[in-house]
Amino acid sequence: MKYGSRKRSDVVVSWSRFFWCTVVVVFTCVFFSGFTFSTLSFLFREKLEPVVILRWRAPPVKAISGDSSGAATTISIRGVVMLPDQALVFLNYPPSARLFTKEDITCVYSSANNSTKRKLVKKSPISVDIGGDESGSQIARCPLVPRGFAVSVGLKPKGEILAGPAHRWDWLAYEALIDRDNTTIVFVKGLNLRPEKVSDATKFECVYGWDFRSPKFLLRSEVISIAQEIVRCRTPLSVLSGPMRVHSSVKVSVRMKGRENFNLQTIARPRTRPEPNPNPTRKHHEVCVCTMVRNQARFLKEWVMYHAQIGVQRWFIYDNNSNDELDPAVESLLSSNYNVTRHVWPWIKTQEAGFAHCALRARDTCEWVGFIDVDEFIHLPSGLILPDVIINQTKYNTNVAELRSSCHSFGPSRLKHVPRQGVTVGYTCRLAAPERHKSIVRPEALNSSLINVVHHFHLRDGFEYVNVDRGIMVINHYKYQVWEVFKDKFYRRVATYVADWQDDQNVGSKDRAPGLGTRAVEPPDWSNRFCEVIDTGLRDRVLQSFADPQTHLLPWQKGNNKHTKRTRRMIKHRDSL
Repeated sequence: MKYGSRKRSDVVVSWSRFFWCTVVVVFTCVFFSGFTFSTLSFLFREKLEPVVILRWRAPPVKAISGDSSGAATTISIRGVVMLPDQALVFLNYPPSARLFTKEDITCVYSSANNSTKRKLVKKSPISVDIGGDESGSQIARCPLVPRGFAVSVGLKPKGEILAGPAHRWDWLAYEALIDRDNTTIVFVKGLNLRPEKVSDATKFECVYGWDFRSPKFLLRSEVISIAQEIVRCRTPLSVLSGPMRVHSSVKVSVRMKGRENFNLQTIARPRTRPEPNPNPTRKHHEVCVCTMVRNQARFLKEWVMYHAQIGVQRWFIYDNNSNDELDPAVESLLSSNYNVTRHVWPWIKTQEAGFAHCALRARDTCEWVGFIDVDEFIHLPSGLILPDVIINQTKYNTNVAELRSSCHSFGPSRLKHVPRQGVTVGYTCRLAAPERHKSIVRPEALNSSLINVVHHFHLRDGFEYVNVDRGIMVINHYKYQVWEVFKDKFYRRVATYVADWQDDQNVGSKDRAPGLGTRAVEPPDWSNRFCEVIDTGLRDRVLQSFADPQTHLLPWQKGNNKHTKRTRRMIKHRDSL
């Protein structure tokens, strides 16, 4: 018994000694660490630069921004996507951090070899934009990456750079949002599904997680519908109940069942939609328009101002990697009280997905949404305004949810240079037969698959479309303009299922210019082509209704943002309802 008591006493003493030794060691380490850091700072007094690193390679590294406040800014790269002609670098910022500008950031290209003397090349970014709807993220567009180099970004004038792996643009889940019913809508590239067809959802599943390198840490969920490049997933409860903040790192992807290596690469983080309209029975706007542009800034002013005159109230501009003065053009329209917003949409050949994304954004605030290009103008030969046309087409049948309008394709009309008064006045000669159609839809009536092709959507059961008579509404499509404008169409087509004109594919497609082939070489008779019918209907209305009576200038010529008396009466009447 005494031996047992003595043994327990020895054990107590040994643990006591161990505890006090541990305290002394920890205190010593902390003291000398603090002394070393403060001493080095005092001796060298260097200003630390922010460190930008790739999240999947290593955890974010804290850095000092160098601004006058002395505040620390921790930023990280959440993904790099390689496009054929540039690289997209996605930056994350902590809440309330100051976002850097194009002047602060440089694109850094590092050689991919393992030698200690890696070659670095630095270039200025093409642009630095807010990352879509995410206020705490940015997209830096970097010039084409040299062969054998990896791309990252740094902060001027210097900074430690760590390049990370890049994603393929054509094998990627790139956008995601949480819909009203708490399903996740994922926009993807690479599945190669048939256009305008609903595919078999049972062959796929959605995958959520933080680190897609380890299958053990992923959540799998059911695919509810899949069509073209849009996947609707059942969102796991743990994702719905978690924080949907900008800096949340939960991502979603899509994989084919039975093929473990079929996960699409992803930078898509599910985001909640903006706050819904508190009064769903009355939308803020009667008519809105969605469009996708690339280097169309010089034509935007005429397009917005004209459609404002006929009753459009809201414009969603999806910017598909423009390199022109689009930002100043949008800012100018905003300062003139036009409700125009620019949304960064850098994804290649995703016009249908972009229009679906826009329809979801517009659904809570817009009763009707038109999907047209910047070179397309809604012409109302009857002299009505657009809201009145919609009322007349739907008042006897409340199930009508889509108005389809024929398109007339106009040619260069014997012009050699861009018309001074704008496209609506300058181009007056067109092809005789209409081509295709464009649509104005009620976004509330769209099919949950969000299928759309050539600017029209599939509707939910119970809703229908009407073909509007060309004497009431028609689209003037200024498709074949003067050569200096038209030649830009050769360099990239935005539609998903349309080949680029320089590719030797579908040469006979109606989307192409007949007789041009695959080379952007101006034919000698270009200015006289596509001219079968003289049509001055829209030109005459524009000159009669919009021109200044004294100067005969049009609003987009002199920056006049005033609505016509007719449009003001329409707005006053709508607000009184």
